[in-house]
Amino acid sequence: MNKNFSSTNFFLISFFVLIFPFIQKQWFNLYLFNINSSSFYSIIYYLSGIICPVIFAFNSLNHFTYYKFNSLINKEKKIISGKKLFVLVLLILISLSFLIVNYFLVNIELAIKLFHNQSFLIRVKVDHEIYILFIVSLFLILNKTKILIKKLILFNFILTAFFIWYAQINNNIVDGNYLINKYLITGNPNFVNLAFLFLFEIKFFLWSFLSNKNNLSDWIVPKPLKKDYLNLLRIIIFYFLLLVYYFLIGQ
Repeated sequence: MNKNFSSTNFFLISFFVLIFPFIQKQWFNLYLFNINSSSFYSIIYYLSGIICPVIFAFNSLNHFTYYKFNSLINKEKKIISGKKLFVLVLLILISLSFLIVNYFLVNIELAIKLFHNQSFLIRVKVDHEIYILFIVSLFLILNKTKILIKKLILFNFILTAFFIWYAQINNNIVDGNYLINKYLITGNPNFVNLAFLFLFEIKFFLWSFLSNKNNLSDWIVPKPLKKDYLNLLRIIIFYFLLLVYYFLIGQ
């Protein structure tokens, strides 16, 4: 089911985002006292880099995956159908599939460069890319595989956050030479990783709305209600908090 944010949940996440970066910095200071040997604080500091991504990934899975929309259609309710729906479906489905494929490829490239210190620009031939996009689009149409893709994307986000954290601790520079930074002009690769996930989240919501229940089989989609727009607002607030966390931890 779709579990909406409660005020308590929002307060706890906000409090965590504001406090946890300062706790991490204290762990870092304690870690520096034993930088040449393993200690409890060095281990906990290394692990702290994925605590926040894991928490946010689970929240995303719980709150922004199993959407419920009002599918009732009556004469007074405005609908989207015909050519407008066809263009909208193609636009959302293809752009979402393209984003998913590129998100995985970008992060694979990042991992190769970090752990093998080599550059393997992942180039997929046009015909192969079309096949991959077609397969991903097919998975998005099917509800069970759509949820599976969402879980894989969240796992990809956590894994990439860990790679970036590992690089920063070991003074490996993730700069403009890395494929990941070609998608956003910023000195913080965490913002790039977050931008990919945020765009996926928005597009996933739009696709969930279009493909809800029998919408596509009936080729009629009711126009969104005010409460549907609230879901978008919740997503924006949710990722703004994560952006604040990465901003604080980077100071």
